[in-house]
Amino acid sequence: MKIVYRSFDGRYSDNPRALHEALLARGDDVEHVWMRAEAHADEFPADAATVPVEGDEAVAALESADLVVSNTHLSVDWDKRPGATYLQTWHGTPLKAVHRDVTFDPEVPAVIDRDIARWDLLLAQNPDGSTLLPRVFGYHGPVHETGYPRNDVLSRPDPARARELVRAELGVPADRTVVLYAPTWRDDELADEEGPSHRLRLDLRRFADRFGSDHVLLVRLHYQVTDALDGVDVPHVVDVSDHPDIRDLLLAADVLVTDYASLQFDFAVTGKPILYYTYDLDHYRGDLRHFYLDLEELAPGPLLGTVDEVLDALGDLDALAERHRARYDRFRERFCSREDGHATERVLDLVFPAPAVAAG
Repeated sequence: MKIVYRSFDGRYSDNPRALHEALLARGDDVEHVWMRAEAHADEFPADAATVPVEGDEAVAALESADLVVSNTHLSVDWDKRPGATYLQTWHGTPLKAVHRDVTFDPEVPAVIDRDIARWDLLLAQNPDGSTLLPRVFGYHGPVHETGYPRNDVLSRPDPARARELVRAELGVPADRTVVLYAPTWRDDELADEEGPSHRLRLDLRRFADRFGSDHVLLVRLHYQVTDALDGVDVPHVVDVSDHPDIRDLLLAADVLVTDYASLQFDFAVTGKPILYYTYDLDHYRGDLRHFYLDLEELAPGPLLGTVDEVLDALGDLDALAERHRARYDRFRERFCSREDGHATERVLDLVFPAPAVAAG
């Protein structure tokens, strides 16, 4: 059996990585091939078989696969061979409009529609994802509400030990309060021929001045705008935009600061505080993307409009967590009920039956 994997723009990450690692650990007789971007070559295991993320080799790999596993659209134009299966894991529960619902670009490229037509199975994190994703993609095949394999690590029996290991890899002392700042991208702030126009609205120096060495700020920008920081040099601030896998950062963090990113639905698995820096809420929701969900009604943490409000909230996380406990519990019940540490097992049972055990 041959499996071809792709994650985002050619990274070794996310749900495809979790499934790949589980199959390697299980020892199935499988040929694994990854579609790899050269910029992310060092993220892959040394013995991983790879092909370029685009071009003739990518097409040949896809067309010879028994199973294709991807977490986003494949922009490569290829013909799925008879009998092959395409598992689309996707990569989040959408808060904001996607695909045909995006107001600034109502025309979906034909290659994307052809890709969706090849899907055989679609994974979802929760009931909201099960309902939303098929509708916005125009997908009419089976949807399996398994939870996300990438999040199983967040429910390990000993998450404290896993957190220590990740922090050690990042060079973050064990006794620091780690703040993960992970905003989404803005459609009107993408790079052009003059360079990136995305601006970081959280004042990194004010953070460092306010909290000093007691805190570390990990900044994780969306992969569409990872060059916006352009080499940050602020004490106690670390740019982790190119870190291979977000799940490590979720383990390392004590609190998440985000905005409209679907990452909130993953971080809530940890039960740790979430703050929303929503300085442009009216513009984003009104002009760029409409929302599928009422963020103001559902958010398990405060919606904050200024840097001062964010810093003040970070200064008293215990009180913040107590004020939002009931909302947080409702949020987790709605969006995280399938994130129980066994999503990978459910997907393996669904797509990769366990090898037969010889008698005797």
